[in-house]
Parts: sequence; structure tokens; C-alpha cells
Amino acid sequence: MVKEKKIKIGFNREFECEYGVMVQVSPMVRRIVANNPGPYTFKGTGTYIIGSEKVAVIDPGPNDKNHVDALMAALDGEEITHQLITHTHSDHSPAAKLIKARTGTKTYGFGSHGSGTYSKEVTVEAGGDMEFVPDIVLKDGDVVRGENWTVNCIHTPGHTSNHLCFHLDEENVLFTGDHVMGWSTTVVSPPDGNMSDYMDSLRKLAERNDRIYYPTHGAPIDSPQRFVRAITVHRKMRESQILDCLDKEISTVLLMVEHMYKGLDDRLLGAAQQSIFAHIIDLSNRGVIKSQDEMSIRSEYSRI
Repeated sequence: MVKEKKIKIGFNREFECEYGVMVQVSPMVRRIVANNPGPYTFKGTGTYIIGSEKVAVIDPGPNDKNHVDALMAALDGEEITHQLITHTHSDHSPAAKLIKARTGTKTYGFGSHGSGTYSKEVTVEAGGDMEFVPDIVLKDGDVVRGENWTVNCIHTPGHTSNHLCFHLDEENVLFTGDHVMGWSTTVVSPPDGNMSDYMDSLRKLAERNDRIYYPTHGAPIDSPQRFVRAITVHRKMRESQILDCLDKEISTVLLMVEHMYKGLDDRLLGAAQQSIFAHIIDLSNRGVIKSQDEMSIRSEYSRI
């Protein structure tokens, strides 16, 4: 007896989701969302499935047995041949070990958390999956092939140093992980997160001709080049706001956030501080501003 699968056809642009229900996003792509909504995950982590019968899973999700159970039930009768990891934050990669324990499926990724940060003295931020080590290491330009699908790897450091985007050649779509999200701007959290790298990675995507983006959080982005340009303008606006703050002698990150983010949800205060600090580090490295002492969120800054 063949077990009936609950498959929902179509994709709600506002990303109203029913947890544990597989959604057919396109002819070759499906998605199932983990039940981990929050201020950093929006409606939850979206796990993508490429192909049919022998499939690849992109971003298996958090360490949540219920999510893995739902994924395996939805793929009953099919084989997971690849696990592709965009990056190693704790809502993206930990479920890979649960899937591997059940299926033996190998993992593919850039490296362990912080592996793109080349200074050994750097301690990466909390919130990473420190246990993850890919079975197959990927780098920029690598190609992964499966049953009737081909994925090209694009290294996009910035959100994390080990972040990859995956391009599905057959549909000309890009899985953007957290580098470009469909509901919010991306958090760039030093020291592993790097604003200069993030801006370079945005420029890298802006030069491509991808038809649509599938982010891990939020709805698909069907005007990707315009969307990336808008993100770039937003980041430049934040940079200008920081310089304006310094002109007004608002000289610490904490005071800048208070001035720049009116009515901010308290749960996002830390993320805002980290992103402004990432801009501060970038401006300092470019010789635009300086710190009165060792650089930190609580330090005072001024123009050079």
C-alpha cells in the first residue's frame, strides 16, 4: 500500500505556512517549514528539496526531531542523496546529523562554523552549529550533480564567513540561505560576520542573471537584481546615518542604535547593535572613522 503524501501546490507570497506540509514551489523544487518561528527566523526555517525520487535537501533545519519526521514522511518512497548546507547557524544545519543517522546521506558545505575566517585568533559568535563538519567540502565555483539536477556553488561570505548560495541550473534559480532574505535585512554579526565581505557578496549577486531567489526565511524574491540593489542602498543609508550620528556627537554603537532604530522590538536590539558595529568596523578599516580605544560596541568613535 502506497502511503498518501500531503502536498500543497503553490506558494503564498506572504509566506503563510502550515508547518510540516510540503509545498511545491516550482516543477523541480519543494519546501517544508520547521516550527521555529521567531524574531530571527520569521515564520520558520524553510528546508528546500530539489528533484524527485532521488533528491537533494538544502538546509535541513534546526535540531528538531518533529521537523525531520515531517520531512521524512513527506519524502516517503524517495531517497535523499545530498544534504547541501548554506551555512552553519543553529537553525540551518543541525538537522543534517539526524537525517544522516537515518539515511546515511552525506553533507556538503563550505566548512565548519567560522571556517571562512582566516585569523585563528578570531572567536566566532554564539548561535553557530559548532559540531558541523561537512563530509564534502565545497568552494566557490564547485558543481554538485544529482539525479536530473545540477547545482553550482557561490561563496557569499558576510552573514557568516562560510556562507554559500546554491544555483539550480535547470531552473535558473538561486537558493540564498540568509545572505538575502525574503522578509528582513540580513544580520551581519562580527567577528565572523563581516560587512565588507557582505557588500562584496551583494555585488557578486547583482552581476548575475538569476531568475528568482529562494531564501531560507521568507517568500521567494522574483525581481532579484532590483532587490539586491535595494539592499545595497539600504546598507549605504545605514553607513550615512552612522556618519551623521558622529557629526552630532552620538559616538557609541548603543546610542546610535537608539537614535536610528525608533520603536525597535527589544528582541532585535542585539542584532541591530551587531550590524551597526559591523558597519563601524568596515568604516574604520577604510580609514573613515577611528575609535578612542579598543574597538567594541561600547567604545566611542569619531570621524578621521
